[in-house]
Formats: sequence, structure tokens, C-alpha cells
Amino acid sequence: MTRQVALLTGAGGGIGRACARRLVAQGLAVVLVDLDKRRLEAVAHDIGGESLCVAADVSDEQQAVDYVKAALDHYGRIDQAFLNAGIEGPAGLIMDTSVESFDRVMQVNVRGVWLGLAQLIPAMGRAGGGSIVITSSIAGIRGSARHAPYVASKHAVIGLMRSASIESAPQGIRVNAVCPGAVDTRMMEAIQVGANPAQPLEVRAKIEAAIPQKRYASPDEVAAMMCFIAGSEARYCTGSVFTVDGGATAGPIR
Repeated sequence: MTRQVALLTGAGGGIGRACARRLVAQGLAVVLVDLDKRRLEAVAHDIGGESLCVAADVSDEQQAVDYVKAALDHYGRIDQAFLNAGIEGPAGLIMDTSVESFDRVMQVNVRGVWLGLAQLIPAMGRAGGGSIVITSSIAGIRGSARHAPYVASKHAVIGLMRSASIESAPQGIRVNAVCPGAVDTRMMEAIQVGANPAQPLEVRAKIEAAIPQKRYASPDEVAAMMCFIAGSEARYCTGSVFTVDGGATAGPIR
């Protein structure tokens, strides 16, 4: 295999699909990882190019071992990896959130990234290096009411990224995080419904009004940043956090 290979978790979601499409357009082979095999196959059909579909729960240790092994067995290498899988969890105050809900968000969003790093760093190190991009969120750099488990998880993966970037730099591996703001995806639709089931579009309008650019990002705008950071033009970037938020974290609108 002479072409580069990218591994992408959460490939069935909006950002995952957009990222996969860009990677294939750049000439990479893509290993698509998600829970739903049929959704992965639909993504593979949509993006064309060379791809491998691997159904896996990223929060399960053995399945994390297996999806990385499947990529290596099939292609012999992993040059870029995108630890993008995540869930938003239910909306609610801290005192009203169940332990089970908190644990599930942390399992997918934090443990899933931890397990991915634990498998990818040795594999990339043996091959002489690589690049890993972790999907966090602007919720990882600021607070938000009614989504404490999600906010905590996205803060946590930035900590994992920073530690991993230091540990893996001697092996030629770069690790960075992307923090999207509001993106036009199923997850944001779920957040809107959770905030106001009767009028979710009113929630969207309020969110957009607080963004300097007055709109949600498209999944492709986030994918563009992710693929740039993963590529060779960003080879001096590691341990860094990159926001894609239309100015939402720049400061309050007066």
C-alpha cells in the first residue's frame, strides 16, 4: 500500500462523513469506524474511493484493539487518525442527570478517545510517525448549562490530547484537537429538541444570534480544518486546540 491511510471514528455522523469525503478526494484510503455497519456502507458508497468499513463500539477495549488491527491487517499502515466519535447525552441539570447517563457520555467521549490513543500511538510509532486529530467542542473550553456530562467530556479530551502530544512527539506523532461550535448536524438538532421540544427552531435562532457570523457551520467547514491539521502542511502543529466556531468564543456580542 503506497497511498496514505486515514482511520476515522464516528464516520457515520455529519462531520465524519464530510471528513471522509475530503480524505478520499485527497487520495487517501479511509477506514470508516462506527456502530452501525449499514450507515458506514452508505457513507462508503457516498464518498467513493478506497475504504474499509469496521463496525465497532469505540468505548469497548477489545473493539478498539480490533478496529486498529483491522486497519493494519487490511492496509498495513495508519498515517492519519481522527478520533471523532461522540454523543451529546440527555439535556438536564446536574442534579437531574442520572449516573448512567453521565457514565455513558464519559465512556464514549473520553474512554473512546483514551482507548484509540492507546492503540494508535504504538502502531504509528512503529511506522515512524503519524497525525491524530481529536474532535472536542467549544464546550471543551467553556461551560454550558444543562449539558454538564458533555462539557466535562469535551474538556477531558483536550487534556488527553495535550498529554498524548507530549508523550508521542519523540515518535514523530502529532496530536491536536478541533473544537467546533454549532454545526448543522443531527447532534445539534437533538440539542435543540432537548432544550425546547415544542420549538426547536427557536432554540437554533437564539444560538445563531449569539454567534458573530450569525449561522451554524457546515460539516464540511469543520472537516476542512480537521484534514488540514492532520496533513503535512501543519507538521509543526501539535498539542494545540483549533476552534471552528464563527467567532462564538471570541467574546460576547454587545
